[in-house]
Amino acid sequence: MTGPFFFFYYPIMAPPDATVFIVDDDPAICTALSRLFRLAGVAAQSFGCAREFLDRAPDLGAGCLILDLRLPDLSGLEVQAELARAGIELPVIFHTAHGSGSLRAKAFQAGAVGFLEKPVQDQALLDAVFQALERDRQAPLDTGFDPPERTASN
Repeated sequence: MTGPFFFFYYPIMAPPDATVFIVDDDPAICTALSRLFRLAGVAAQSFGCAREFLDRAPDLGAGCLILDLRLPDLSGLEVQAELARAGIELPVIFHTAHGSGSLRAKAFQAGAVGFLEKPVQDQALLDAVFQALERDRQAPLDTGFDPPERTASN
C-alpha cells in the first residue's frame, strides 16, 4: 500500500470490560475487523461460524456483536433470534454485503442496533459500535428488585 497513513482519534471510549464479537465466515474480514478494534483500544474476538459463537455466547460477557447476515450454518437473523431466546442481550450490528430493505427491517424489528453494508468505512463501523456499547452501558440494570415507594413522613 502506498500513500499516507492516518491514525484516527476515537473520543468515545468503550467500557474497559467490553469486547467486540465478530461473526463472519470470511477470515480476512475477521482479521481486519479484529485489528481495527484493537487499534481503537477495544478487545475483539472473532468466530468463523454462527454455532461456534452461540456455543460460547453464554460465557462471553459484555460487548457488542458484529454479525454477518449470510453464514454457512445459520443466518444472522437466526443467530439474533437464538440470542433472544437464550436471554443474551448483546447489541447486534449487522455487517453484510447482502442487505435488502426487508432484511434490514426484520433485523431492526428483532432488536438490531445497526445495519451496515459492506464495504463500510472504518470510522462508520467504529462509531456504530461505540454508540452501541455506550447505549448498552447506560441501559438500566434489571435486578429484579423494586425499591419501596417513598412516602412523606410528615
